[in-house]
Amino acid sequence: MSFTLLLGSCKEDEDVKPAPDPDPVDTTPIVIDANIRAKLTLNDRFDNPAIPDYIVNANVTVNAELEIKPGVVIAFARDTRLEINDNGGILLAKGTAEKPIRFIGKETTKGFWSGVTFRSSSSANTLEYVQVLHAGSKPLYSTTKAGMAVLGSQAEVNIKNCLFEANAGYGLYIQQGVKLASFEKNNFKDNTEAGILLGAENVKTLDTDSKFTDGNGRNVVEIFASSLPKNATSDVVWKGFKDKTPYRLLEGLTSDANWKLLPGVIIEVGRAGSITIDDGYFNAVGTETSKIVIRGAENTAAYWKGMICFSTSDQNVIENAEISGGGNIAIVSGKKANIAVYGGQSRMTIRKSVISNSGGYGIFVNYQATINADVETANTFKDNAQAKLLKE
Repeated sequence: MSFTLLLGSCKEDEDVKPAPDPDPVDTTPIVIDANIRAKLTLNDRFDNPAIPDYIVNANVTVNAELEIKPGVVIAFARDTRLEINDNGGILLAKGTAEKPIRFIGKETTKGFWSGVTFRSSSSANTLEYVQVLHAGSKPLYSTTKAGMAVLGSQAEVNIKNCLFEANAGYGLYIQQGVKLASFEKNNFKDNTEAGILLGAENVKTLDTDSKFTDGNGRNVVEIFASSLPKNATSDVVWKGFKDKTPYRLLEGLTSDANWKLLPGVIIEVGRAGSITIDDGYFNAVGTETSKIVIRGAENTAAYWKGMICFSTSDQNVIENAEISGGGNIAIVSGKKANIAVYGGQSRMTIRKSVISNSGGYGIFVNYQATINADVETANTFKDNAQAKLLKE
């Protein structure tokens, strides 16, 4: 009976009114077109990562703390940029794996907007799970285009779990003198140039898990002409990447540091490049299964200048390595060689290594320098244009 009463409670001749439509969701992004001079927090306004929460229609300079919450999507108009300045500017952009922060172009095409520049010296500057896409329309520094550029001798930034993709230039440019405070598990893909361009002093911060070999113009870590300063208290350690990314020296690298290469490191050197060990030491000890490789950017004979050691340290050791392609021009005293040990009290030990494809000698040692007595028998010499060893 109760069932019948319930059914009869609605009269057939009453008009049935449809339920009102829910209020439409406003997906209009908020426009940011003024410089940021006071602390500002940008919140995730829409769950859909394809819908921008904010639009930047003009260059924006950050002179205060800017915090960007997980999931925020900022779309940039053509040729615009975001600048984090050093007079109070701080960027805290901490996304998550599920809700990354995205900096994209209003049009999702490579090279649509200019990119992000950092000049801030704050140690708080942090990017975690941030995606930088579609930048590189105009240079961020001199003639260098990139998704992001960190500039100035005092600039500092932490970069973790970030993606630099589809930028018309480098993914990331780190200027000489910048402090790359931390760098972990970042991914660089489909950038027109290499994924990253930086100076030698920041290479030690790069981690083995970051990836640089997914469709970039050059799948290498590029290093501009720079030096490793003297640091007597600790080693400067370069690690080999799990994805086998080579380091590429575009020009010369000079070291006064205690510089150590770990097994698996691959260094490629440009045609104008060379490696000079002035002070400290150079220690490159691989293993039989994970050798250290130093070769030309093109793996051909006599491609780069070679390596020269003036250091007097007994820790100058090359072992289980492959050194090839040096000697395109004379490295010292009119001599071409893959490796030169030169000058008063300079010394090096080389064992279990392959020295090959030099445009001159495999190894050149002048009369004031010292090398291990068994160097000729403890190594393999192949296809060098002149003798395997010249010892004055």
